[in-house]
Amino acid sequence: MEDLRVVYESTNRQSCSDRALVLASVQIPHQLVDDGMSCVLVVPAEYSPRAVEELRLYDDENPPTRPKPRKRIVYQDALPGVIGYVFVVCAVAWLAGYSFFGINWSVAGRVDGTLIRDGEWWRTITALTLHSGVRHLLGNLVFGVFFGIFAGRLLGSGVAWLAVLVAAALGNTANTLLLDSTHRSIGASTAVFATLGILAGYVWRGQLMAQDRWSTRFGPIIGGLALLMFTGTGDKNTDIGAHLLGFVCGFATGMLLTVIGKMPAPPRTQRAAGGIALGLIAISWLIALQV
Repeated sequence: MEDLRVVYESTNRQSCSDRALVLASVQIPHQLVDDGMSCVLVVPAEYSPRAVEELRLYDDENPPTRPKPRKRIVYQDALPGVIGYVFVVCAVAWLAGYSFFGINWSVAGRVDGTLIRDGEWWRTITALTLHSGVRHLLGNLVFGVFFGIFAGRLLGSGVAWLAVLVAAALGNTANTLLLDSTHRSIGASTAVFATLGILAGYVWRGQLMAQDRWSTRFGPIIGGLALLMFTGTGDKNTDIGAHLLGFVCGFATGMLLTVIGKMPAPPRTQRAAGGIALGLIAISWLIALQV
């Protein structure tokens, strides 16, 4: 009876098959024995030292791959930013509804392609706080709060909402420049989709999800685009361009946030960013109401 020695054993049949090919390539006689639970490679005793050495060299040249560990996420308090968003949008809706100061707030603050091209940049911000009715307002409140919670938890309330404001204003600007100068629009939906874009860009570029498979790597982008397609298109009154460009600008902003500094930022920076966001809105409206 031939004297056989075990040179490799594993519960992974593919690992055994790979090593069997190694032995075959150097012409070492071998057998692969699989009992359904595990498999072993056996060789004649006189070939055992050489087989062990060949397998060692193979293992040295092909170290086992280990999946990248998920990055640890320190979740932040999203409540202050969400409260601020609801307060600002509802306050402007109330003031506009009663035409405070005897001014038509919608006309004063809406996106107007001609006027924005003439330098009235503040409209790209004020338009985000205006709505055409209760249904329009409630829809943007629900989705804004929903996505805002996720953004605030990841980035912190102040940084998240300043990023949303900047990305949404850029989205309105891009949409205005690409469309006819007579384009008019209002609504926080551009900010909502900017928030979605920020989440997708930050999670993808920051590699906050496992990176071992393409479906996982591109999951945030695919998920963001799917939500954009599902919620960002509607009737003929839906400003699809603003939604799309809000998402695109948000996505770019989210990626930028991964490289400009450590996120989430400390509390002092969060407060400063939140103050800047509120200040930009207040200044924009002060200018709009005086023009």
